[in-house]
Amino acid sequence: MDEFVIQTDGLTKRYKNVVAVDDLSLEIRQGRVYGLLGPNGSGKTTTMGLLLGLLTPTSGTFRLFGSTHGHEESLRRVGAIIESPSFYPYLSGFQNLRYFQMISGGRSEEELEILIGRVGLTGRGDDLFRTYSSGMKQRLGIAYALLGDPDIVFLDEPTNGLDPEGMIEVRELIKSLGDGNRTVLLSSHLLHEVEQVCDSVTIISKGRLIVQGEVSQLVATAGSEQVRTKTTDNSKAGQVLSALDWVEGISIHEDSLLVTVSIKRSAELTATLADAGVFVAEMMPVRTSLEEYFLEVTGHGEEGSL
Repeated sequence: MDEFVIQTDGLTKRYKNVVAVDDLSLEIRQGRVYGLLGPNGSGKTTTMGLLLGLLTPTSGTFRLFGSTHGHEESLRRVGAIIESPSFYPYLSGFQNLRYFQMISGGRSEEELEILIGRVGLTGRGDDLFRTYSSGMKQRLGIAYALLGDPDIVFLDEPTNGLDPEGMIEVRELIKSLGDGNRTVLLSSHLLHEVEQVCDSVTIISKGRLIVQGEVSQLVATAGSEQVRTKTTDNSKAGQVLSALDWVEGISIHEDSLLVTVSIKRSAELTATLADAGVFVAEMMPVRTSLEEYFLEVTGHGEEGSL
């Protein structure tokens, strides 16, 4: 699937002296879960608002489904939750969905039953919304975003305010939404959330694009990596490797060495140790996390969130 369903070119939004989105150029393909990652105030929600036609750009252009014209028609193929979804507390989950379905011109009760099941609310659709847990409310919000079977779904911080169990439920649901031809654009400030859920990520800071690409490829291109190595003589191996200028760091962990080195030099590392009479019994790369990659490209962040 090579079709771009979202493209922006120099998209900019200014509020007097504040630049919320700054010359943002994105390309998002069909049929994936994309993360829009950045700290609070980085321009994520503003970017979504621009794409949904809720805000007017100061400059720049964007295209949905390849077209710069007929934006209203394109939006018929889009579902969204921006910030917290609002429902009527004294209506049931099913009644809330039916109300919003009727506003958009839909009438199918079968669609509502399917959506209730899709988001894991089977057996609870007739319960009043006010009796729902935070996780259930958020899942009903996702059902709302899926009304009309949209080709793109925008989710803005969908796990905000949820307990750990609710976060897990919603994340599993989001991952399933990207199956097939549907594209999901997920805004989040949680590094581990994006890493667990998304296929690709766009990192923005202060409204500007920092980097865009597949999560696995981005972390693989980090400047330095680590390999966990077990040898016939870890103490001697540590002495040998510490003398090499292309080895950035060494630490001993129980029966192994943790060596910070480019993964491309693994064979050279093994040969150097063998020349010194130390033989490698096991070598395993330690995967770089998205958090570590973010720190490398932006120089700031904190564990778990931004």
